[in-house]
Amino acid sequence: MSQRKKKPGYLLHKPSGQAYVRINGKCIYLGPHNEPESLELYGELIADWLKSKDVDRFSLTVDELAIGYLDRCRTYYRKNGKETAEVGCTRAALRILVADFGKTRARDFGPLKLQQVRDEMISLGWKRQSINQNIGRIRRAFKWATSQELVPATVLMSLQSVSGLSRGRSKAVESERVMPVAWEVVDACSPFMSRPIWGAVRLQWYSGMRPGEALTIRACDIEMTGPVWEYRPDSHKTEHHGRERIIPLGPKAQELLQDFLTDDPSQYLFSPRISGHWAATSDHYGNSTYSVAIQRSCEYAFNMPRELRSNVSKELRARRRRMPVAEREELRARAKQWRKAHGWHPNQLRHAAATEVRRRFGLEAAQVVLGHSGADVTQIYAERDSDLARQVAAEMG
Repeated sequence: MSQRKKKPGYLLHKPSGQAYVRINGKCIYLGPHNEPESLELYGELIADWLKSKDVDRFSLTVDELAIGYLDRCRTYYRKNGKETAEVGCTRAALRILVADFGKTRARDFGPLKLQQVRDEMISLGWKRQSINQNIGRIRRAFKWATSQELVPATVLMSLQSVSGLSRGRSKAVESERVMPVAWEVVDACSPFMSRPIWGAVRLQWYSGMRPGEALTIRACDIEMTGPVWEYRPDSHKTEHHGRERIIPLGPKAQELLQDFLTDDPSQYLFSPRISGHWAATSDHYGNSTYSVAIQRSCEYAFNMPRELRSNVSKELRARRRRMPVAEREELRARAKQWRKAHGWHPNQLRHAAATEVRRRFGLEAAQVVLGHSGADVTQIYAERDSDLARQVAAEMG
């Protein structure tokens, strides 16, 4: 068997603090060493380098397998021409895998090593459900490698023997149940929100739609005939299952949207450009920007101590950087505890709507309105579900 060239390493240029890699005699600088941007660029370059080589299946390492799979994820998990959040989640899972077993031959990676990776996730404080999902992502990486004949099928079969963590049967932290938020709490934050953010908040409250669905609503996606309007998101969570998402909009939601309609039906109704927001370079808010806006409104509405706030002056940020590590960690812990007691987030609006629908119309109605039924629902049930959803919207908003 011919000897394969050693994979180019992720190196540090000490004088500049820059990371670099030497490929085919060429030195390529990647950015600050050990920062996510330079690590990601390194992974992309190594993925390209591996494509140009004859892969030695016997000596393939775990980190090479991870790089190849992540490259595949960047092309597979895409929606509307952009990478989905699954790419970032997969990257986080593979980062733990590579840190512990990157130099291990992929064919030698077995159940005990996978359990060690899982134990590392537990020690980092990851939630139990998140750990199970990320172990599944690692198994999918080996499933992909098996399909490419990079590792023996027996490796995947052995990894499938590692069962998921059960509630109360491990040291993993349990996720806190998402609770609905009261309208009085939401309304108290309204003076500290921009007009489009407050519009998206109210639309979620009336309809129970997901944050991303509210943020990307456009007039061209709404059928405005009949007493109940129908909103068909251009992109939604279950579209890859071939399932259509229809969100009925009742009188309250219609009245709200009327104030945001423009002459351009393709314009996002809750665009940051409406209020001259700092993010106005974008035509619509992203989920993270939306969440941060709500978080900051809570900080002001419920008088969060100034030293704990996320939106502070340059002087205070500089003062924090000069603090001893222990003091900074204490501030973060206090801020986290305050937000847990006083703050709320976008998904709680959806839960609040679900709670009210279930109280008034039953569990089946809540599942229908929120779009929780499976992708294999028959057309008969889909038609019945649509009628029930319209009834709920007409009475609730």
